Amino acid sequence: MDYDVIIVGAGASGLVAAITAARKGSHVLIIEQKEKAGKKILATGNGKCNYTNLYQSPDCYRSDDSTFTMGVLSNFDYKSTLEFFNNLGIIPRDRDGYIYPNSEQATSIVSVLLMECERLKVDIKYNERVTNITEPDFTVHTIQSDKTESRYLGKKLMLSTGGCASPKLGSDGSGYILAKTFGHKIAKPLPALVSLKSPDKFCKTVSGVRTQSEASLYIDSQHISTERGEIIFTDYGISGIPVMQLSRFASKALDRGQEVNLNLDFFIQNTSDELTEILIERCNRHPDNTIEQMMVGMLNQKLNYVIIREAKLDPNALCKKIRKADIIRLANKVKHFTVRINDTNTFDFAQVTTGGVSTAEIDSHTMESKLKKGLYLTGELIDVDGTCGGYNLQWAWSTGYIAGSHAGSN
Repeated sequence: MDYDVIIVGAGASGLVAAITAARKGSHVLIIEQKEKAGKKILATGNGKCNYTNLYQSPDCYRSDDSTFTMGVLSNFDYKSTLEFFNNLGIIPRDRDGYIYPNSEQATSIVSVLLMECERLKVDIKYNERVTNITEPDFTVHTIQSDKTESRYLGKKLMLSTGGCASPKLGSDGSGYILAKTFGHKIAKPLPALVSLKSPDKFCKTVSGVRTQSEASLYIDSQHISTERGEIIFTDYGISGIPVMQLSRFASKALDRGQEVNLNLDFFIQNTSDELTEILIERCNRHPDNTIEQMMVGMLNQKLNYVIIREAKLDPNALCKKIRKADIIRLANKVKHFTVRINDTNTFDFAQVTTGGVSTAEIDSHTMESKLKKGLYLTGELIDVDGTCGGYNLQWAWSTGYIAGSHAGSN
């Protein structure tokens, strides 16, 4: 069967693109290799779907070309997203700028998108994997789960396959292979918004500990970026939103073979000098307490123990026998606690991919390939990744809408 627009992938950007193209009067087909649409949407925001954010800045999107990214977002911004979903029936709930559906169910987002696709008579083929694309135009060859082969002809083709993150939900990197067939360059896909692994043995000791911290990433001893929030120690390393925000830079640096370290400040509210005075006062107040007893109430007890040991002090030493130099060293360890990073968690646990199709090869006004007329690329497939907070979905909505609007108009 012939179509005006064929979209590979029934994720966030693909569904919005299909709706937008169909509203322009195009006959649209979506080919999805999984058994249902929007599986990754359903997993966002712990099932509540943080679908955009009122705060938008270039820092929220990581790319080698911020001009490209902000150009795309200016053509379909968060206000456009709110209006788009409001028209579909989604009432937004604002949580300090983080926008969720009022139902607090990601299924609501997927349901309204599918209802609109049905209303617009968008065809969706499930359990079909694209195996090849040939001429004339875009002849798309697929194979179904039962090995049945099919072929569809489209005047326009859109790759909305996602990246490599969460492959069980459908993002298995197959879109990069298809993009390469048209000559596109692919920046190496790596895990992002992912927890980090460490060879430090103390991680197992403090596994499960959650604490507020300022986390600073250093690559080859050079400061790269800093984030604040709750960090979580695991038996293999470290996690939490601040760590995940930094993971993109760590992922790329590790791939280049560089040295990566996290510097953690567990006592953000005080300087090192102030903390030193606090510790001295606590020692003077109870001179017969051990160092470990003196630290009770300051941080998690497991973490206290590890910090004392990392400061090369004896947890059982009495406060009255501790030198000021030891207290200074302990305070500095609380303020500058180093965690060595030697790997990221796998794509199975990553929320998004860093890397993908080069932005230099895509028109930011249309999302059309500069290498192949009639080919469009959207969402995570492109070398742009957002931070936590609804930004990756905003990128999907923006690129999908722009691509669908242009593909459906021609």
